[in-house]
Amino acid sequence: MERLLALWAESLGEERPDGSTLRDYLRILDVVGVLCPFVEPVRLGLCTLPLRGPSRFFGGDEAVFAAVRHSVRDVLGLEVSLGVAEGLFCAELAARQEVVLALGQTTAFRRAQPLMALGHKELTTTGRRLGIYTVGDFADLDAARVAERFSAAVRVLHRVARGELPELPGQRDTRLAARLHGARGEDVVGDEQAGFFGQRTAGDDRAHAAAHRVRHRLGPEGVLVARLRGGRVPEDRATLTPWGSPSREVRDDAPWPGRLAGPSPITSLHQPVAVELRDDTDEPVRMGARGSLSAAPTSLVLLRGSRRGIVWVAGPWPLVERWWASERRRAHVQVLLDSGEAMLLAAEGGRWWLVGIYD
Repeated sequence: MERLLALWAESLGEERPDGSTLRDYLRILDVVGVLCPFVEPVRLGLCTLPLRGPSRFFGGDEAVFAAVRHSVRDVLGLEVSLGVAEGLFCAELAARQEVVLALGQTTAFRRAQPLMALGHKELTTTGRRLGIYTVGDFADLDAARVAERFSAAVRVLHRVARGELPELPGQRDTRLAARLHGARGEDVVGDEQAGFFGQRTAGDDRAHAAAHRVRHRLGPEGVLVARLRGGRVPEDRATLTPWGSPSREVRDDAPWPGRLAGPSPITSLHQPVAVELRDDTDEPVRMGARGSLSAAPTSLVLLRGSRRGIVWVAGPWPLVERWWASERRRAHVQVLLDSGEAMLLAAEGGRWWLVGIYD
């Protein structure tokens, strides 16, 4: 599990009648989000962020702690408690106790916590009768014995105590994300990408929240995502649309005669790069009017001056479109370079263009 930096603002842990708690909590998320875009709201008063990335950027854990404290103090005048541990359960406990745990110390910290830290009164009472006072004592019990005596909910807590689960059930406020979207004046996005089994991971939630903040600051065109549309060649089919915009499920049943056969390049360039093809005499290779090459290409020259040898060529595949309006003529070739890279090139307007890169 990754080390999490948890921020606990005790004064924001309870709702105020005037609704200012949510607004102040949102300001904390925004100010910390400037330092790390992956800050994750957990519930009012508590948020977390992965520590490794910010620590590398700011030059150490202590620099991150200082930046967070200073930012929150300047914006809200609040002092927050910070803690670092692996997993949300231990990270919250560390923040409340203001403890910073190095990598590998979380297990001992978790085992030393009182049994009441698991938040189950019946388990705490029963545990005292049995001489079980700490999370570590409870974790040492055989799973079969726990299943015989306790409910399914306690069996889940036993897995948390053993470190098999990173957080307690109900530790997150599942309604908080929708409330934050409403406070920002944003619509809740219903068309979300699910995981392989339909679930959303913590990384998905952090990326989702970061995209919302970037779009809020830069406008609707600030975050773009790639989508496919109809077309004959990869550079026509790839398009960028604003993130969060409604996706229209339109089936592409058009025949698209002359469509370039697969496989498609893994990267389709939004802005093609001008290149040159040369033959074995270092003369430029031209595309003829009938769709044939003037010579066999042996090298690829980028405009910045680098040259790569060509070991295999496929094509060309001429393509003539829009004869009824402004006729467009182009042709595509696939080349394999001596460095092992495979590229898709297009000839148009008397020049060669790099339009795709294969995996």
